[in-house]
Amino acid sequence: MDQDAFIDPLAEDVPSPEVEALVAERDDYRDRFMRALADAENARKRADKERRDAEQYGGSRLARDLLPVYDALSRAVATVTDEQRAATSALIEGVELTLRELKNVFAKHGITVITPAIGEKFDPQLHEAMFEAPVPGTIAGNIIQVMDNGFMLHDRLLRPAKVGVSSTPAS
Repeated sequence: MDQDAFIDPLAEDVPSPEVEALVAERDDYRDRFMRALADAENARKRADKERRDAEQYGGSRLARDLLPVYDALSRAVATVTDEQRAATSALIEGVELTLRELKNVFAKHGITVITPAIGEKFDPQLHEAMFEAPVPGTIAGNIIQVMDNGFMLHDRLLRPAKVGVSSTPAS
């Protein structure tokens, strides 16, 4: 038997310095590879989130610019008297149809109207207090007047509803 071919089973398996260097280099490359893989996965997830956000909220500037149009049409319809409706029914019907179509477009794009009711509790996440007044017979912190409706785009606030809030009634 050849002496080089004989392996001593009792000899300790001590790696040579070259093997240790190769093992360390392999571990370093594995670590770099795993980090690069994690970075690529994080970049993919971030890009997916940004794409979804752009799809949902990309039109928020346009939506904000259309809110005064909604307000003007709503006020126009709300202020029409019965006499005006009788005299100019076609014109008023056209304004109402335009407002209805604008509401449909808003709904199609995830815009919802925040319509607070008088007596409802003030919510700073949805409402903007324009004034506070002591009104007998009301509960402090409840809405006493609505100046403008608010709007949400999916789960984000586009514009808070502008309201008046009751303070503690005067004694």
